[in-house]
Amino acid sequence: MSDDAPDIRVRVADFAVADAGTISTIGLGSCVAIALYDDVAGVGGLAHVLLPNESMSRDRSNPAKFSTTAVPLLLAEMDRLGAKLGRIRAKIVGGASMFGALVPNGGMNIGERNVAAVRCALAEARVPIVGEDTGSDYGRSVYLFLEDGRVEVRSLRRGSHVL
Repeated sequence: MSDDAPDIRVRVADFAVADAGTISTIGLGSCVAIALYDDVAGVGGLAHVLLPNESMSRDRSNPAKFSTTAVPLLLAEMDRLGAKLGRIRAKIVGGASMFGALVPNGGMNIGERNVAAVRCALAEARVPIVGEDTGSDYGRSVYLFLEDGRVEVRSLRRGSHVL
């Protein structure tokens, strides 16, 4: 990878697609990062999903905000850069229960709901999940390296590891 390859930062309820450099997002709590990669085209995408679906928000104008709309959005943008659906693989990160004490017994927290919705959206799109670091009660940051599709997960509590 050359030094001039872009380092793209994805914010909450945002996404990016590229064919060089790194795409990252920091500060995942209950949100979920969806990292998609086509290893033949060298094209990847990353979305920082805030909510499981549009019914949980008054403002539904941003498709990157919801797993149900972020997955099709990422796939369409990746297709424009030469990625092909049958080659795309997913890695998902996040969905922590940051405030577990506030969840009623037997209740599903927003992190769990986000992870379940992301899994469903990827299954509907026929994109297999090949790596995952979800749940628990700590925050994470995610770095997608487009030179080879590796995803590095960093956490103050758990250190760094590659999916």
